[in-house]
Amino acid sequence: MVSDGKQSKNVCVIGAGPAGLVAARELRKEGHQVVVLEQSHDVGGQWLYEPNVESEEPLGKNKFLSVHSSIYNSLRIASPREIMGFTDFPFMAKKGRDVRRFPSHKELWLYLKDFCEHFRLKEMIRFNIRVEYVGMLDYGEFGKDLKWVVKSKGKNNGDEKVIEEVFDAVVVATGHYSHPRLPSIKGMDTWKRKQMHSHVYRIPEPFRNEVVVIVGNSQSGQDLSMEIVEVAEEVHLSSRSLNVTEGLSKVISKHQNLHLRPQIESLHEDGGVQFQDGSSVIADTIIYCTGYSYSFPFLDTKGIVVVDDNRVGPLFEHTFPPSLAPSLSFIGIPRKIIGFPFFESQAKWIAQVLSEKRRLPSWEDMMQSIKEFYQSRELAGIRKSDTHDVGDFEYCDKYADYSGSPHLEEWRKKLCMASILNFFSNLETFRDSWDDEVEELLQEALQDPYFTRFVGDDAFAM
Repeated sequence: MVSDGKQSKNVCVIGAGPAGLVAARELRKEGHQVVVLEQSHDVGGQWLYEPNVESEEPLGKNKFLSVHSSIYNSLRIASPREIMGFTDFPFMAKKGRDVRRFPSHKELWLYLKDFCEHFRLKEMIRFNIRVEYVGMLDYGEFGKDLKWVVKSKGKNNGDEKVIEEVFDAVVVATGHYSHPRLPSIKGMDTWKRKQMHSHVYRIPEPFRNEVVVIVGNSQSGQDLSMEIVEVAEEVHLSSRSLNVTEGLSKVISKHQNLHLRPQIESLHEDGGVQFQDGSSVIADTIIYCTGYSYSFPFLDTKGIVVVDDNRVGPLFEHTFPPSLAPSLSFIGIPRKIIGFPFFESQAKWIAQVLSEKRRLPSWEDMMQSIKEFYQSRELAGIRKSDTHDVGDFEYCDKYADYSGSPHLEEWRKKLCMASILNFFSNLETFRDSWDDEVEELLQEALQDPYFTRFVGDDAFAM
């Protein structure tokens, strides 16, 4: 629902990664007063690489992590740069930088720095600030006048002074690739050798001549297997399913010291790792590539918003908790999407709802929508922990309609799907080689006004 009236709110955005940056831009564009609180020294969020992880607990069990980024040194993006950019700021190659179609993580971080500079976002950001607490002011007075207390403190120079501020609204944009999600394995707590989560993995050299067990056949599990196998004595990749992609099969067939294993049955104090098929190895290190949990250790909603088996809820359209909307919202909860354009749609909708340019459905209607969504996921056999896995272009387009945002271009959708298929078939080479069909799609994309309007612009020089 669209309204002619506009209201300006004092809004706190937590996090200056991709979601937080575009939130700040859209909120300011809609006339709100914006403060962004960022715990790191620069923008980028997950894409701000942190090589020093010694201060982090290896399994990431601390409530507040000392390291936010889970990026490892060799990581390259898994989607072609053409599909990743915000709707008015293409992720184009720049002279003197990494011009590959699937560039390094540093290049994506530089793109976010460019985005921040181009739209003058830095003036809204306070760096090296850890948010300690976010809670309701005068809890019990629900409605549009609900305000939020935000307590924060500096991370540097021993500054322990807590700053307390009150905001009309809070937008949580802290990402979901930082807090390790760990399996429950018999003997895990008493296993004497090295255990770590991929959150703190950076380079393969520490595993030279070791026997390494990698738990989890995700993209990170496959990436780590491929580079650790070059230095380790043996790598055992433990997977929930032994039916693997053609691309992974090709990699395993190339390396005599890379072995596919079923799930782990138990761990033993002598270093033994027993798998569910009865086989076992003596390992030096276990690396858990088992994903991440949604975690908001600073957020106190009196139990209204909870994380239950990695489902954040209740959230209307993965964004608004009905009982606290619109003063509390989340950006970046969905997974398996083309992230940046979706974050932009979320940011626009939140900004417009806060200005009362658009209105949310009633509490009853939002709660009914959430109930029906949960039921549909259950009927489809989707685990609760995968509630926020979207993987649906139609949903992304429907979501964009809430704010009048543009739908994803057809070339963006086709390129995304073609890249995923190439990844499944050619795990080692998909970032550097593609077939004629993909090349035609790329050329079609580059003729789109999305790109051509920037030709000759110094900010987007090729």
